[in-house]
This record gives sequence, structure tokens and C-alpha cells, in this order.
Amino acid sequence: MHPLRLLGMTAALALGPAVPATAAATHRHKDVKVQLLAINDFHGNLQPTTTGGIRPPTPAGQTTPPAARQAGGAAYLARYVRRRERRHRNSLVVAAGDLIGGSPLLSALYHDEPTIEAMNLLGLDLASVGNHEFDEGAAELKRMQRGGCHPKDGCKDGNGFAGAKFRYLAANVVKKRSGRPFFPPYAVRRFQGRKIGFIGMTLEGTPSIVSPSGIQSLRFLDEAATANRYARRLKRRHHVKAIVVLLHEGGFQTVPFNSATIDTCEGISGPVVDIVKHTTKAVDLFITGHTHQAYNCVIDGRPVTSAGSFGRLVTDIDLTLGRNGDVKTVKADNIPVYTAGRRPVRRVQRLIDRYDRLSAPLRRTPVGRISGDITRDADDSGENAAGNLIADAQLADTDDAGRGGAVAALMNPGGVRADFLYQPSGSEGPGVVTYEEAFTIQPFNNIVATQTFTGAQLLDVLKDQWCGTNSAPTVLLPSASLHYAYDASIAGGILGRPCAGAPNPVTGVTLNGAALDPSGSYRITTNNFLADGGDDFLSLKQGTSRTTLSDFDIDSLVRYLKPSLDGPAVGPPALDRIDVTP
Repeated sequence: MHPLRLLGMTAALALGPAVPATAAATHRHKDVKVQLLAINDFHGNLQPTTTGGIRPPTPAGQTTPPAARQAGGAAYLARYVRRRERRHRNSLVVAAGDLIGGSPLLSALYHDEPTIEAMNLLGLDLASVGNHEFDEGAAELKRMQRGGCHPKDGCKDGNGFAGAKFRYLAANVVKKRSGRPFFPPYAVRRFQGRKIGFIGMTLEGTPSIVSPSGIQSLRFLDEAATANRYARRLKRRHHVKAIVVLLHEGGFQTVPFNSATIDTCEGISGPVVDIVKHTTKAVDLFITGHTHQAYNCVIDGRPVTSAGSFGRLVTDIDLTLGRNGDVKTVKADNIPVYTAGRRPVRRVQRLIDRYDRLSAPLRRTPVGRISGDITRDADDSGENAAGNLIADAQLADTDDAGRGGAVAALMNPGGVRADFLYQPSGSEGPGVVTYEEAFTIQPFNNIVATQTFTGAQLLDVLKDQWCGTNSAPTVLLPSASLHYAYDASIAGGILGRPCAGAPNPVTGVTLNGAALDPSGSYRITTNNFLADGGDDFLSLKQGTSRTTLSDFDIDSLVRYLKPSLDGPAVGPPALDRIDVTP
């Protein structure tokens, strides 16, 4: 670990002999340089990624873009961090949420303990919570901070789990009963006598994108109002004049993500813009995330950064603190974490190799075969083949009377995290799907749930795809047994409006070829995230007589694919389940 860091706390002490009082007094009048190294949306990507690497810009006159360069991986990220720390007396490593959750099997199989341990070795100091930190519920996130074995699975690696040495911050997450913060709202760090206050937050909309059952005891507050509150407290109670917000919410550029655009700010839009504009000017810097985008902006006079995702970038931020402790200058650069020509940090790599050995037998097990790529590329209706296949798998696993008696299944597109790719990612042959590849596509370990709806209630569920708090349509992926059409003009007109009283753009619903009866009774399968109202599908909470399978949604997918190991390969489902009318 870096000599200036002990147990995740930044050392503000000078190394070497004591400084005479006269020299110290003179030093207080000098500017202080502080380096922040920031990441966001790591999502347990302990190993480097090629398919999600960083693509160099396409040269002028060339139509085919160059291949992406492999980037990321905790051991290489640690190398970049350590090299940059050596150049600075005062350095702090921070993160803007989603370190864990939605992770590859290497981390997820052990409830993301490997990622927390890797971040400890990397020297992470402070992190805001993100929405995916709550994927397994509030109690599990507390365990990530405090340590201890999993209440059901124990410590599967056999070594125990000490928890995070870094501090999670969650200013806008409070307990419903007491109103007290779930985690500390802020932290203050000293550098040569100057203070910086860090406020950590997730997006206010977290409850709509994580399983509601795991966060029933919590409330999520407005980001700007929360930042303003704690900025006042930092100034008045702690006399802090330099304030940084670690915010798990972000924006989008209008240019593609490549090595030429990681430090630009073209047409920036998204929730982060309004949040920054409504936040007090006492906040000097916003380090953001959630959208998996890279940008380096100035919004309303304040720097706003994001380092993409998966540890492919690290944001190197240089702050100059004046003699009064205020921020005089900010300089930020997004640095690609390329693996070529770099040595991984040995201690971090040993950790990853250990979990790789432990998990290899399961990860490399073939579970099925496909005849071609089955992707998340959506057609004009919003359908995609990967999501359709998962819906078909869940229906196949619940259509028997003893397992739910379902007639249709619906899959949320946000739960489909990767494509089924024909070309192998490892030593398996073309078309072979390994357990690890299947898990990467569907990594959340949701429970498959089947409920009873009237036909009228099912129409309400389909209307939820556009109205309510959704700012963009969330088109559910249907099993092959369900067909319908929707009017695009009506759908666009109700987008973002309250559902009550809004016209329903959906028409012509059929189940197994028969027209939907509004007064009829139908058994519909989803995952428990949707069944509990996730993604703002509140009408799915109207379901009754819920039954659940005893294992996870990934197991339904594996059971569906398994016959293809000895029989015909699974092909891409047709995108003919939803029709759009002008």
C-alpha cells in the first residue's frame, strides 16, 4: 500500500523531521496541491475487458473504426493509481458509486467480496453508494462495509471477510423511522492543514431501479437539496471551504465514447445538469457516475467529471487549495487504463487469480449452444432478441401447473446486461455458451415469480411502459405467447405523465393466439424485481397468488439452454411480438 495511506485514511502528516514553528507558519501561507483519483461504475469487473475496451478514434478518410484496446481490470487500475500517487504528496482515491452489483460471475459468485477486497488493496478511501450497492438489500450493503460472512452462504472462499477499509457515504439515503442517514453523509480530509469535505450520494430514483423489498426501511432524498444541506454544515460546523460531491447520477455527451471524447463535453444532457445548477456554489467539484459515460465538463461554473465504467478510465484531478482553504484551481483528465505494456499490481492480481481458480469449474461449464449472435439490439418497437429469449426461458420454466401455470412472461430490458455471442470468449468452441457467459447476461440472481392478473390489469402493466415517472419508454420483452401493438403517437404523448387517466396506447393483445379478455384471469411470470414494482411498473404489484421458484432466474435460463448441448442449437428469437403503428 502507498506509504501515505493507512487503512484507507489519507495521511495529512508530513514525512520526515518536525518542521520548525517559523517554517510551519510560512508554509500555511502557501498553496496546497491535492490530487484526487476517481472511478465510478466498476461493477465488479476485476478482469480487463476487450469487448468493452476503449476504441481509438476513426482516422479521417477511414470508414471502419479501429479495434478497441483492452482496458480495465483491478490489478491494472491499481498500477495506474500507484504510479500517479507517487507524484503527489497529497493524494486520495475516491469513487462515485456502483463499485459492486451487476458484476461478472468471478465477483458475484462470492457476493462481491472479491471486489471490496480488491478496492482495499487498491487504496480506495471514500465511495458514494450507487443504486447497485443496494441490489442485495440494505443489510447486505452494511455487511460490505462492516465485514462478516454471508448470512446464508457463509464465506464461500474459506478465508472470512473483513469488509471495506474505505468509507461508504450516503447523504441522501435515510432511515424512514428516524430520518437518520443510512451511512455517514460526508467525510472531511486534511491535507497540510487544509480541509476538503466530501459529500456522497446516489440518485434519488434508486427505489425504482432496485428490488423494493431490500430497501423498504429507507428513503432516498433529492440530490441537490441534500448537497446544499450538508455543504452548509461543512462550512458552519467544520469550517470547510473546499467541497466535493461524489454523485451517482450523470449525463450524456452527443459524441460516441472513444479515446478522443473521454475529456470532452459535447451537448451534455441528463439529470446531472439540473442537479448541478440547483446546488450551492459552495460545492467546487462534482465527480459523477451512473450513466457509464465519460466526460469532463464545466456546468454552471463547476467542474463535472465521469470516468466511464468498469475501471477502464481513472479521472486524475488536481486541486489547488489557497491559504484560506478555498479551491483556487481544478484540472481534470480522464486517463485510459490500458493493459498493453503494463504490469498488474502483484497483490491485486494474486487476489484475482485465487478467485479465478476457485470459481473456474462452474464458470467454464457449458450450458448450451446458440446458432448465432443473440443481441440486445432493439428494433423500432423496442424488442430485442436476447430479452425475448430470457422471457421464453422463464415461461418454459413456469408454464407447468405445479411451477406457476404461466401463460406468458415479461422481462425488463435493464436486466439483460450482455449479448449471447457466437464467437467464444474462452477455450470453448463457437456457439457454446458457458455458465459464466450466461451469468454475465443475467447477473442479478433475481427470483422468478408468477402472479395472477385480470386482462384489464395486464393492460395497465403494458401501459406502464410509457407513463409514470419513466422519462424514456421501458418496453418489456415478451415471451412468444404474447403479442400486441401500440400506437407510437399515443405512447409518446403519455411519456412521463401520471398513468391515472392517461390513454392506453396498447391494442390487439393476444395470448397464445386468443384475444385478451379484460375480465379473464391470466398467470404472468416476471422476476421478483418487476413483481415488486421495479422500474416503476407499479401495476405489476396488483398481481395476486404469487408463486416463486426455489432458485434464481439464471437457473431458468440454464435449464432452457441445456437441451441444445445435445440437440439443435438455440437461434435468435424473431422480433415479431410487438407491432408499432404510427
